[in-house]
Amino acid sequence: MTFEQLIPAPARAEGAQGGDGFTVDASTTLWAGPGTESTERWLRTTLGAAYQLPLAPAPEGTPGALALRIAEGDDALAPEAYRLTVTGDGVEILGGDAAGVFWGAQTLRQLLGPAAFRRAPVSAGRATVPAGVVEDAPRFRWRGMMLDVARHFMPKEGVFRYLDLLAAHKLNVFHFHLTDDQGWRVEIKRYPRLTEVGAWRARTKWGHRASELWDEKPHGGFYTQEDIREIVAYAAARHITVVPEIDVPGHSQAAIAAYPELGNTDVIDTAALSVWDTWGVTPNVLAPTDGTLRFYEGVFEEVLELFPSTFVHVGGDECPKEQWKDSQAVQERIEQLGVSNEDELQSWFIRHFDKWLSARGRRLIGWDEILEGGLAEGAAVSSWRGYGGGIAAAKAGHDVVMCPEQHVYLDHRQHGGADEPVPIGFVRTLEDVYRFEPVPKELTEDEARHVLGTQANVWTEVMESPARVDYQVFPRLAAFAEVAWSALPAPAARDFTGFQDRMTAHYARLDALGVAYRPPGGPLPWQKRPGVLGRPIEGAPPNV
Repeated sequence: MTFEQLIPAPARAEGAQGGDGFTVDASTTLWAGPGTESTERWLRTTLGAAYQLPLAPAPEGTPGALALRIAEGDDALAPEAYRLTVTGDGVEILGGDAAGVFWGAQTLRQLLGPAAFRRAPVSAGRATVPAGVVEDAPRFRWRGMMLDVARHFMPKEGVFRYLDLLAAHKLNVFHFHLTDDQGWRVEIKRYPRLTEVGAWRARTKWGHRASELWDEKPHGGFYTQEDIREIVAYAAARHITVVPEIDVPGHSQAAIAAYPELGNTDVIDTAALSVWDTWGVTPNVLAPTDGTLRFYEGVFEEVLELFPSTFVHVGGDECPKEQWKDSQAVQERIEQLGVSNEDELQSWFIRHFDKWLSARGRRLIGWDEILEGGLAEGAAVSSWRGYGGGIAAAKAGHDVVMCPEQHVYLDHRQHGGADEPVPIGFVRTLEDVYRFEPVPKELTEDEARHVLGTQANVWTEVMESPARVDYQVFPRLAAFAEVAWSALPAPAARDFTGFQDRMTAHYARLDALGVAYRPPGGPLPWQKRPGVLGRPIEGAPPNV
């Protein structure tokens, strides 16, 4: 491997002329300075397994060592930045903080070659790292992927695997979409029916909601609180923050099926509702009652105990207002609260939880619909319907994560060919994702500081297995990771040909990791889904 084959592209990478590099073998030792223990453990686990090496501890300065250190004083680096230096005598990783050391270790792994991504040795227990220096730092502090486990449940081991894949691409936020109409995936001990009832559906729509096909098997699953603690700890060891999402007041049919009193009981028979088995937007939303508020305060109390993340995502998207308009109780609530309409009622609902979370040292983040009716002062916005919501939020002084569906929704199809499995949405190729720009030109320099970063979203309605998730996510997540990490030129000036060349090496890494990515030449026979209806949208997506 060479410095020219790294993904994401580093800020500076220079090979040493005439240098032979450093050979990692059974004699290689590992010195880890204070604060670098998580990277020390990770290196022993990954490289130790891949090459069957002990990487025994040794004092600082021992020849033939890997050395990990957080840079201080004159060597100080920015948070998450690192400097990787390779000579014939050893490897040193300096980081601006513990995360920077870890990202440097990810670069070292890439330089070792595809064998470093395997779980057991397939060749001699040694590899050579080219001599040189890599200096690097991220563009954004929020570099995320959202995974929807509500529509199709992903067992815990699959979540661990995706955390490893995020870490391998220097992504540091895992947005965990845990609740929706089709399933509730996190144990809440004071409300056991959320998982006893809400985590299971009797059958599942196969393909787009207009499809006539059904998978008649029951589907479901959930994470116990111990599972969640394990997932959060696993992520933290990889310097990834897990941001939980509990969706309110829409996308809540699974919760209403478990506790019918949460719904609009004067409009429909909520006791007759079940966990939703198809896709789209259900009209069944939470009733804006004091009882509903107290219920979800109880949910969030347990969520806060499980997730140390500063940000807590409350959804807030796609909340149809028809039941609220038809409900006499809701209309009386609107009058009692002194709000003007149903949009302002939703704003009141979101503001309540913004204040509740703020009082506990947390920050609310929600999809850009939370702007409608007025946004709570400290809230942040996930701009998904395009750039517009993020632009409005940033201009109003709110922090923003840019994730416009027209650009970085990885459930959208990757090609216009007829063999794409269950084709959804616009064609978003690898090149399209590589040319995505998170910061809109409409923002001033000061306003652009409110763009915390960017996130790719993976909605799993038509992804019935981990292999289908892989197909939709990769290789496009590699392009997205470079957009989120690297200081790239303007979209039209980006060297996509050079990126494709680097992907040749990266495909070998993904192969070693067992990732079922979409091959450049199109889907393999087992990746196709002939006869399963999708919802392709023709033409270029609007830039809104």
